[in-house]
Amino acid sequence: MARKVRNSLLESRSARLKLAVRRKPYTGSSLGRGMALLYRRNKTNGSWVAKVSDGHGSYWTKAFAEADDFDASDGKTILDFYQAQDVAKSLARRQPGDIGDDSRPATVSEALDRYEDDLKARNGSVYNARHPRSHLTSVLLSKPVQLLDAKELNVWRNSLLARGLEPASVVRYCKGLRAALNLAASHDARIRNNEAWRTGLEALPDATVARNVILDDKTVGRFINASYAHCSALGLFVHVLAETGARPSQATRLLVEDLHGGANPRLSMPRSAKGGSKNRVARKHERVNVPISEALAAKLKKAAKVTSRMRRCYCRVTASHGARAQATTTARTLRRLCARSAAITKR
Repeated sequence: MARKVRNSLLESRSARLKLAVRRKPYTGSSLGRGMALLYRRNKTNGSWVAKVSDGHGSYWTKAFAEADDFDASDGKTILDFYQAQDVAKSLARRQPGDIGDDSRPATVSEALDRYEDDLKARNGSVYNARHPRSHLTSVLLSKPVQLLDAKELNVWRNSLLARGLEPASVVRYCKGLRAALNLAASHDARIRNNEAWRTGLEALPDATVARNVILDDKTVGRFINASYAHCSALGLFVHVLAETGARPSQATRLLVEDLHGGANPRLSMPRSAKGGSKNRVARKHERVNVPISEALAAKLKKAAKVTSRMRRCYCRVTASHGARAQATTTARTLRRLCARSAAITKR
C-alpha cells in the first residue's frame, strides 16, 4: 500500500480553515521526487494544487479539485487530503516508456489544439476541432483530460439541447470532442478514463433524418438558369453539380485536364474521399469518369480557354478567400437564388 504523507497544516478541515484566505497556495507535503501537493485557501471550498517538476529546473502547477472544507468529499470534484494526494501523484507520474516524460497532463483545450494540428496534417476538416470548443465551458476546457467523468460530459451534452441546438449538431460536436480526447489518450498512458467520454458523449438516438428530396428536371432547369443569370461562374458550377450529381467539394477540385470531349463528353470527377481517415489524400486524387451533355462540355471548354492548364477553373464562384469562406458565401448565394426565383421551395 502506498505511504500516506502527513501534514498537520493541511490534513484536517479544521486546520485548513484557520489559514488566511489568499490567492497564493500554501506549501504542502512533498509526495515524492519532484512533486508536491499545495492548497489554496478560498472563502468557500479551497483548492488542491499539484506542483510537479518539468525536469529542467522549473515547475508546473495545476488546480485539480476542491477541498472538503465545507462540503463532504465525493471522491471526484471534492477530495479530502489523502484522496488529493493520490490524484496529484497520478497527474505527475507517467508510465515507463512514455514520450515526453517532463510534460504536464493535457487539458481539454490542449487536446482540441492537438486534434486540430492532427487534422491539418491529415488534410482533414479543422471544423471538427474548432466548433466543439465554442460550446465548451471554461471549466471543462481547463480541466485535465484524465479527470473528466461521464456525468459532467453528459450534463454538457444535454445542456446543448436545452439551449436549442439541433440533435444532429449536438452529435457532431460530441464526435469531434470524443476524437480529440481519444487522440490525447493515445499519446498519454496516464489517461485511462476513456469510458467517461464513451458513455458521457454517447450519440443521441434518431438525431439525423435523411432528407431525400428529388427535384424534377423542370425545377432543376429553372434553378440552373437563375444561377447563370446571377453569375456565369456560379451557373457553370450549379450546372456541373446538376449533371454529375457530385458534391460541391468534388466539383471545386476539377482541373482543366479533367474535361474529355468528343462524341461522348465526360468529366474525370475527383472522389469525395468521405468516410475513414486513412489514405484520404490519395483517395482525393482518384478520378471517376462521369458522362455529361455536349452543351455543358462546350461551356466548360469555353471557360477553360481563359485559364491556365492546371487551375481549378470550372467552379470559381467567389473571390480568393479561404475554402470555408467560399463555401459559406456560395451557400448564402444559393439560398438567395432559391428565394428569388422560387425554383425550389424552402424546406
